[in-house]
Amino acid sequence: MAKTNPQMTITQTSGTHSVSNLPVRLSSAANNAHGHARNPGTELNLDWIDGLNVNFSAVERRTSSLLGRRTVKKEWQAAWLLKAISCIDLTTLSGDDTEGRVKRLCAKARHPLRNDIVEALGIESLNLTTGAICVYHEMVETAVKALEGTNIPVAAVAAGFPHGLSPMKQRLAEIKASVEAGAKEIDIVITRAHVLTGNWHALYDEVKAFREACGEAHLKSILATGELATMRNVAKASMIAMMAGSDFIKTSTGKESVNANLNVTMVMIRMIREFELQTGYKIGYKPAGGIATAKDVMNYQFIMKEELGNAWLQPDLFRIGASSLLADIERQLEHYLTGRYSANNRHPVG
Repeated sequence: MAKTNPQMTITQTSGTHSVSNLPVRLSSAANNAHGHARNPGTELNLDWIDGLNVNFSAVERRTSSLLGRRTVKKEWQAAWLLKAISCIDLTTLSGDDTEGRVKRLCAKARHPLRNDIVEALGIESLNLTTGAICVYHEMVETAVKALEGTNIPVAAVAAGFPHGLSPMKQRLAEIKASVEAGAKEIDIVITRAHVLTGNWHALYDEVKAFREACGEAHLKSILATGELATMRNVAKASMIAMMAGSDFIKTSTGKESVNANLNVTMVMIRMIREFELQTGYKIGYKPAGGIATAKDVMNYQFIMKEELGNAWLQPDLFRIGASSLLADIERQLEHYLTGRYSANNRHPVG
């Protein structure tokens, strides 16, 4: 029996499936280059910031209505999940991290799915990898060596992660050290006090200094939205970070009591859309913390598609900070192939 649509071909024979022509668009491993001009930043415009407001009831209605009317099943779900894999920043940020754990994580980034699943789906030619590996500075060199021969970038958390309260000179030195060690992306954390006190000049200057310290490495600014008190603060912090030259804005460190959620996502990506309308520059988005299941990640993908368009389904503009998510995606893909759910221990990550 064969089923076809314009984007995908599914062949089912004796209980096995072959998936080809999936809308994943990976001609080479991971994220070799960005497909858009890098954000140079703008001058600080406080008139623009003062005019930002958020109607939280409208935000909630929009997110609930989007998720209520969009669902995908079977081969289409498999395609969305394969796309999600290419956007994962596979992360380990634990106090007990070891070189061995990081090397295992890098091996999983190179080959995120078991060989039998790849062969059954017929996607060998995709050279599918995760979007990046995200580690502390101490593990950057280990990750860079483990990923030699691939296009998978190493992202380092920096700038006093996760609290952002170390001296500015030290935070800048940490960024520069990670770049020198081979990190291609830097995930910094802002000073939340600047947002809570409305000190927008200080926040702008801080992020701008981080951007300069990054050099050619791309800057992902973590807002720690669960600690910003209001959605209006989230909107303003998002816009300031983009004005200061951020390549991505990111929800959370994963260490707060409240991490990524769909309502915060709606506010932040609306700011991304407004920034592009005003400046012409595309900014990436990275939710992080608490995204652990295939269903979770697809909800984020749906919102990105509906609000920003297909360009923000690609890894140069969309990343997911996660550790256990990949295991659940692999488990769901095996269920698609076999009709049975396997035990979690069949899908180790690191």
